[in-house]
Amino acid sequence: MKYLATDHKWKAEIQKIDWERIHLHLYLTLEKEGKAVPVTEKVHFYLVDKMLGTAAAELRVLAYEDGQYHLTTNITNPGNCACIPSGIYGLFVSDGENTVAAAEYSYRIFEKLADHSRNFPYSGGQKVYAVSFATKEGEDNLPFEMTILAAAKTNTDFPALAHLHDRIHPVNNIRATWLSSKNFLRRSYQFYYKKYKKNRAHTVLFLTEQNDKIASNLKAVMERMQQRDMEKAYTILTSARFGARGNHGFKSWLVLMKKLASSGTVFVDDHAPVLDWLKLSDDTKVVQLWHAGAGFKSSGYSRWGHPGCPAPQSAHRQYSYGISGSKSIAHFFSEVWGINEEQVLPTGMPRMDEYLDPERRAGVEQKLYEKYPLCKGKKVILFAPTYRGRNKLLAYYPYELIDFDKLYELCGEEYVVLFKMHPWVASAVPIREQHKDRFADVNKFPNINDLFYITDLLITDYSSNIFEYSLMKKPMLFFAFDKLQYAYSRGFHRPYEESAPGKVVYTFEELLNAIRERDFEFEKVEEYVDFSFDHIDSQASDRVIDWFVLGQIPAEMQADIDKIKNDYREMQKIVFENPELGME
Repeated sequence: MKYLATDHKWKAEIQKIDWERIHLHLYLTLEKEGKAVPVTEKVHFYLVDKMLGTAAAELRVLAYEDGQYHLTTNITNPGNCACIPSGIYGLFVSDGENTVAAAEYSYRIFEKLADHSRNFPYSGGQKVYAVSFATKEGEDNLPFEMTILAAAKTNTDFPALAHLHDRIHPVNNIRATWLSSKNFLRRSYQFYYKKYKKNRAHTVLFLTEQNDKIASNLKAVMERMQQRDMEKAYTILTSARFGARGNHGFKSWLVLMKKLASSGTVFVDDHAPVLDWLKLSDDTKVVQLWHAGAGFKSSGYSRWGHPGCPAPQSAHRQYSYGISGSKSIAHFFSEVWGINEEQVLPTGMPRMDEYLDPERRAGVEQKLYEKYPLCKGKKVILFAPTYRGRNKLLAYYPYELIDFDKLYELCGEEYVVLFKMHPWVASAVPIREQHKDRFADVNKFPNINDLFYITDLLITDYSSNIFEYSLMKKPMLFFAFDKLQYAYSRGFHRPYEESAPGKVVYTFEELLNAIRERDFEFEKVEEYVDFSFDHIDSQASDRVIDWFVLGQIPAEMQADIDKIKNDYREMQKIVFENPELGME
């Protein structure tokens, strides 16, 4: 692409830099011969590696307001499902045939460039992906330069020779042994892949590394394949274990390698740690049947730079597809997984096929009233928040915030309250004996969705259980006493108050008043359902099977997937000519 920026007929000036999690936002004015260039004129904005002369990202135009282009890119996935690589980047403007301008900084933001730099630590803080802004020295103007550096922790002491008698730390011994084991397992995978390559196309693996049994979406799809008598044409394999614990014998690992290598389609339901270090063959189709419909909590690349976030290359990058309830919420999932939005298809949640069956609902309701007789003839409040704490071992809920006496008094003869805490919360709900005629701890009940059938009011906070419950078309309250702390530690991937399908309260007294006044902001539920569901039926499992196993993805969706991949490949073919590229 010929470089005409030195003609100075065009001028591109950065007026503002902003961040939204992993999304970089640039606000730019663009002039041609002194006149503002409207958004109707076909122009392209590229982040170009100044050493290589190739583009790493084409920035999207989100808006054009007050003469400014609002540009954005996701630094963890500009379209190729990978982070923008290390390098020094300029922002070039193209008219489709030539580079017409190289962006400069506005003088009014130049002195605050350091404020816009970001560090994204990962791998337990041992590594960092750093993004900084500066300009080239010795110039008459202020050319835009963005430097990206992926760096690792290094020793700042003077180097010293180790004594021959120094022993290697046992932790390092364990790590070295595990690394060598990984290499052996990778070779084992390659061996099995070659051995079973002919039959892979008709072998499907249902894999979970977070449970010791196949459940939820995996179970629904697998059982539906069996109901459709597909075992005649397909070999169905399963692997269910707590892989994150890493305390499996070598035989268990070899069995897993064999199953992965011999499967053409792999369904997963959560993060699978084995895929963080084992790269599957390119002809393996990996489909993420994420267990949560859509909540508020950030995870995966959505909270990149926070403790527990993935590395630049992780299991998520291997997903060929993911699923969601609607196209409107697909971008929430694609951000988490670091893949393109077009790869997240609105099949609906397979586990909800059973949930939406009216005959099953009638039978479950009857059994629930038999199991919890205090609910008969009463309005049922289900208190079901998520956990607090960093992980499963430290998970808890601050029961001291619940005024059980006041809640019991409010119930009167109208309400009863069922407490269903997150499965990671080990401590029982402290229900006193005198409250047991109106309160019940239902933590041991296996399926929270079944409880929604008899629930009249759901009280939650940041949990994704709102997704299923919303289809009951009943009110919700959101007890967000720690919203600021939660936003800082876990983060939200969408505005909380705007997205919550019900009234948000911040103190227990406000919660009681909302119940007393029946102030639930119920109108938000219908809006949430319309936004979150493209299909409300019992056919999600069939769509998953038809689209991913049988390869019958709707043509328009497949075209969108292909287009973004092709567009990125074509962009990488562009060579940006510039006599100053690579010169200091």
